Amino acid sequence: MKKIGISYTETNFKNYWNWFRPEELGEDIELLELSFQQNNSSDFQYCDGFVLTGGIDVLPELYGGAREYPYRPETFLPERDEFEKEMYIYAQTHNIPVLGICRGMQYINILEGGTVFEDNGEQLNLVHKKGTEDKVHGLSLVPGSLLHLTAGIEKGTVNSAHHQRVHPDHLGANLMISAYSEGEKPIIEALEFKDKSNKAFMLAVQWHPERMQEKERNPLSQKIKERFIKAIKESKK
Repeated sequence: MKKIGISYTETNFKNYWNWFRPEELGEDIELLELSFQQNNSSDFQYCDGFVLTGGIDVLPELYGGAREYPYRPETFLPERDEFEKEMYIYAQTHNIPVLGICRGMQYINILEGGTVFEDNGEQLNLVHKKGTEDKVHGLSLVPGSLLHLTAGIEKGTVNSAHHQRVHPDHLGANLMISAYSEGEKPIIEALEFKDKSNKAFMLAVQWHPERMQEKERNPLSQKIKERFIKAIKESKK
């Protein structure tokens, strides 16, 4: 029995869990909650895939960020940062597929030596920061990228609920951009490994495929999930 380890988040964790439907997992794969609160890093060894979820901002000290900025949380979760750092390092050391979502994408960039903008600024927040509901915007995929080949489309529509973004001048080592938002000020919407040789599947997206509207029919949710599951089933771990 293979396992997908999903990192616990203090916001909407069940959305990630319920995104993986029983009929898609079949009898071959089950889900495992990996939580900084339980500190169950000993369960990494049982996982054949990892999902780094969304949630609270990453501690700015980890990437040399500003201590004060708009929409800064009152408190951070350094224990979560450390736990997910160990998770990502374990995945890369053991060639295990990884899917990063929202904060997960930003943190992968940080862990690979990149940085993020602490806040998008008011103009971009109108497009990307969640209000009463997620924002919705267009997306352009980079031709030939893993994301493009996975989704099978060049343009699409995604949801958005973030006030930070990956810094284009400070990408992590061996990372490439595979999608941009559409509009007057495009931002990075997806990352993957540039050199994929000797690397397991890794795709990181800024949107929330686990909770977008019509996610079963949107290839930027459904196809990504299917490709992640396929990578896990094909894993020789």
